[in-house]
Amino acid sequence: MTRPRKILAWLLGIILLLFVLLVVVLATFDWNRLKPTLNEQVSSALHRPFAIEGNLGVVWHREPDQGGWRAWIPWPHIAAEDLTLGNPEWAKEKTFVHLDRVQLRISPLALLAKQIYIPRIDLSGPVVNAQRLADGRNSWTFATAEKDPKAEPSAWTVDIGTIGFDAGQVGFDDAQTATRLRARITSLDAPIAYADLVGKQGTSRQRSNVRQTQSFQFALAVEGSYKQVPVSGRGQIGGLLALQDADVPFPIQLDARAGETRVQVFGTLTDPRRLGALDLHLVLEGKSLAQLYPLTGVTLPETAPYATDGHLTVKLNDPAGARFSYEDFNGRVGKSDLHGEVLFTGGKPRPKLSGTLRSDQLLFEDLAPLIGADTKEQQVAKGETSQQPADKALPVSEFRTERWRAMDADVRFTGKRIVQNAQLPITDLNTHVRLTDGVLLLDPLRFGVAGAI
Repeated sequence: MTRPRKILAWLLGIILLLFVLLVVVLATFDWNRLKPTLNEQVSSALHRPFAIEGNLGVVWHREPDQGGWRAWIPWPHIAAEDLTLGNPEWAKEKTFVHLDRVQLRISPLALLAKQIYIPRIDLSGPVVNAQRLADGRNSWTFATAEKDPKAEPSAWTVDIGTIGFDAGQVGFDDAQTATRLRARITSLDAPIAYADLVGKQGTSRQRSNVRQTQSFQFALAVEGSYKQVPVSGRGQIGGLLALQDADVPFPIQLDARAGETRVQVFGTLTDPRRLGALDLHLVLEGKSLAQLYPLTGVTLPETAPYATDGHLTVKLNDPAGARFSYEDFNGRVGKSDLHGEVLFTGGKPRPKLSGTLRSDQLLFEDLAPLIGADTKEQQVAKGETSQQPADKALPVSEFRTERWRAMDADVRFTGKRIVQNAQLPITDLNTHVRLTDGVLLLDPLRFGVAGAI
């Protein structure tokens, strides 16, 4: 063997020996020795007490699903037990999050591109205590050290694919909205396929477009209050939050009550990091539309008892403002029926309601609050007598136009029968209602009067 070949053989042998030694060290190293350093570093970075009280271990496994030569590269599978992250000093609860166990794996190749890629994190026994004060301070925003404005942004990125979890508890205490909720998550006896329930609880659109959705795995129970109003609910949820992949929708089924308002939802959530998209069958019923404000943030007037059933899609992170689209709905307010589709956008300078509505029968006493007038019941409650003459088809009460500046509107409406006076009903109403910065325009406004020649 020539001298160069001997040197090359020695180099290869040394490299192989170092690799073997590295594998042995990684396989036998007691990772618990790093816990004090990790606890200190994380606590310092988050300005919160953090501790791994249980075992910390790393096991190396190959990932066959990587394919090709990548399948031969082992990945570190990390498991840590009994983890606690504290709350700020001002919080009622000492602990923000406690986990019985955390499991995850990291791509070693991604590290070469300065990316921390974690395909999945599994959380066991999560207990969360989230709180927000009236001044806006909250426990889920972490204080970090001030950055040098001249410093370049970090080249490292973190990419987490999905988060799996099991039975646990979540507490939410928000002084700004006077909300206090406690949720308990328990395992179902057996998973329930989304497709098995969509035929019973989904809308026609959901049934005709059943996406590959994970099964329901956990039961959800919620108790608490909102602005002194009791809130309770029961439902079912999935067990895997896909943070990046919108092709893995998170299933939701919930039957809840907030005071005298009942809400039933069935559908899916995608992009949960930002509550990016909700696709739901929504059923609402209650004593007044005004009681929907805590649930939607939409300012609506006091009305007669109502009920509605339709398909709701929500995009909360739309650049133009949150979008609530309610389609193919059937509803009633008092003795009036209403059908169609509406879109509410929370943009500037005012939110806007647009859509197309139709009705077979609409009573003016049910319609009055929507246009700023009082119902007969409201007039009686105020000690007033109805000013509506018996021989007048249209209301003569003064409208409270200050309500018209709450939002803009662009709604087309058709009605077969509009009743103010039983002897003089309006038929075949067709109008386009436009409300802009308090200015109301009805163009066109066409209708017939029963019995007219």
